[in-house]
Amino acid sequence: VQRLEASHVLQTYRRAPIVLTRGQGIFIYDEEGQQYTDLISGIGVASLGHSHPALIAAITDQARTLLHTSNLFFHPLQGQLARQLVDLSGLSRTFFCNSGGEAVEACLKFARRHWHTRGDAKRTEIIALEHSFHGRTFGALSTTSSEAYRAPFQPLLPGVQFIPVTVDALRAVVSSSTQAIIVEPIQGEGGIRPLPRAFAQALTEVCASSETLLIADEVQCGLGRTGKPFYYQELGLQPDLVAIGKALGGGVPVGAALISERIASTVSYGDHGSTYGGNLLACRAALLFLDELINKGLLDHVATIGAQVEQRLRALAERRTEIVDVRGQGLMWGLEVNTDVDAI
Repeated sequence: VQRLEASHVLQTYRRAPIVLTRGQGIFIYDEEGQQYTDLISGIGVASLGHSHPALIAAITDQARTLLHTSNLFFHPLQGQLARQLVDLSGLSRTFFCNSGGEAVEACLKFARRHWHTRGDAKRTEIIALEHSFHGRTFGALSTTSSEAYRAPFQPLLPGVQFIPVTVDALRAVVSSSTQAIIVEPIQGEGGIRPLPRAFAQALTEVCASSETLLIADEVQCGLGRTGKPFYYQELGLQPDLVAIGKALGGGVPVGAALISERIASTVSYGDHGSTYGGNLLACRAALLFLDELINKGLLDHVATIGAQVEQRLRALAERRTEIVDVRGQGLMWGLEVNTDVDAI
């Protein structure tokens, strides 16, 4: 397997030398039958665990009926899923795509469209945060702070400015040229960094006073991972656009941009599209996941187990001087250490 990939797959991933062949619940197995506890969840994707029987049944049933129609026609599931996401998020509309990165791209595009429709051509600047990660597609990468990721692809989108997560920095940078501020309510790849509540309050005030749009990237922290439907709700934020993905399909690729009526009113037919976005298979998987999340106790389960995880991590930090900080919420946690992790 490894030799075949080395010869024919573009080498953009530095994979661990393990060939995985199946999964069950929280466990995954390699080709020799070795069992591993999956603490990565396919990078935040396997929200119901592996081989969840209800998810298998739902996507098997859908595959027997109809997989794909394109967005030239209606089908019975997209509206159902959109309504549930609108109800859960408090926003007004949903645009479906295939991944979190695509959802971020859609949010950036709709933000640009909003100010174009408003006739405010100077609103082109985007503010992002230090330690941010929003994806690897062009627009998402432009708002990702890591210079190692950005450098080989310069020049990226112009007008993006990165600031530290401080109230003073935020207030100093927003101007009449600011189009949008994009934030992860809990930064994921950047080190599991929840936004401070004082910063979240300042975001609300600054966006309201300047009419700046707020984009919440909940691709990793959203849809129950913190024990809440969305972490921006916990912070009291009211974003204009929200990007989601990862957990939504339980392993089936699906993403979405959730959109306020303020933004939706400035979008027209043909402004954006996705061939596979909101296809029947993805919608069926997402509807099953949301049923488990909302109606089958998954949110409460995450909150309960998350409290136990937090207690044990903080106890570990008290015993180990190498651990200098414990950060997170629900089942999204990080330990900051002052030594090589291999020593721990």
